[in-house]
Amino acid sequence: MKSTAFTSKHIEFGARMVPFAGYNMPVEYVGINEEHNQVREKVGVFDVSHMGEIWVKGPNALPFVQYTTSNDASVLFPGKVQYSCFPNGKGGIVDDLLVYCIDSETYLLVVNASNIEKDWNHLCSVAPKFNLTPGKELYNASDEICQLAIQGPLALKVMQKICDEPVIDMEYYTFKKLNVAGIRDAILSTTGYTGSGGCEVYVANADADTLWSAVFEAGEEFGITPIGLGARDTLRLEMGFCLYGNDIDDTTSPLEAGLGWITKFSDAKGNFIDKEYLLKQKSDGIKRKLVGFELSERGIPRHGYEVCNSSGTVIGIVTSGTMGPAVKKAVGMAYVPTELSKTGSEIFIKVRDKLLKAVVVKMPFYKE
Repeated sequence: MKSTAFTSKHIEFGARMVPFAGYNMPVEYVGINEEHNQVREKVGVFDVSHMGEIWVKGPNALPFVQYTTSNDASVLFPGKVQYSCFPNGKGGIVDDLLVYCIDSETYLLVVNASNIEKDWNHLCSVAPKFNLTPGKELYNASDEICQLAIQGPLALKVMQKICDEPVIDMEYYTFKKLNVAGIRDAILSTTGYTGSGGCEVYVANADADTLWSAVFEAGEEFGITPIGLGARDTLRLEMGFCLYGNDIDDTTSPLEAGLGWITKFSDAKGNFIDKEYLLKQKSDGIKRKLVGFELSERGIPRHGYEVCNSSGTVIGIVTSGTMGPAVKKAVGMAYVPTELSKTGSEIFIKVRDKLLKAVVVKMPFYKE
């Protein structure tokens, strides 16, 4: 099992450690609900160094990114980030990812920890088509980079104290290469996975201790605390953000998952993996759709619970579910037949052999 550059810090802070995506990671420090609300109301720090970072460089970098991802990367400019996914050639999703445009010939792909090897192998299989050499123009830097996500409404106030450029008013889904706590050429981005604002900072593993110490010293006046992966999951679920392996996977298409907005068919986008399949699916219509729901009766939906119609027939599976600490409601996501996907549709969640009423609602569940 791997450790991140911050593992000793988590143990020092008393975190409960668990195996996650091959890493020894903190699931909680003082309790998921308390940590969840800390991020919603103040500021918290996540170690997300287990995420993968893959560089794509050279004159064929953009064509390669365009072909392997579903979104249109041609609209990106230096300093802009884009959410996208890798279609798998069979109508499903290899992974979802962030695309960072460093310049016209340099892109950074940030992928999920559990999929690093799979993503790398997938990209390497396509690389020869674009004359990219794995280890050269296509480079897996995942083991060389650590990352902290500083999240919450006070996060950028904390970071401004240790940055040499203005970051307070950075737009959503942008980034800067700047000096952070004396660390040159750090990447600070504002993508977030919590819905409460904040940023992510990427530095070399050798700079991990410097970054951790500076962030917590700068955040002391704001009550900053470390946060575990348990609260990260409840925060993203309240926002209706997909989690790979739960809500999307190799069997779900981006259109079924409500990710049509990152699936582009414009002339500028050109050809990409699964384009024809997805165009046909868009034309013919999807048979199932990922929806958000709230329980109308007392209970908590969990991943894997059955979803039924009014007759008790199983029509789907809960992909994610919890009692939302901030919304104070039992909420979840599930794939249901398209005819039951409209807001207000009644479905039933099987909890401990009981069918509990639920209603389809618009996401996000959490609204500031």
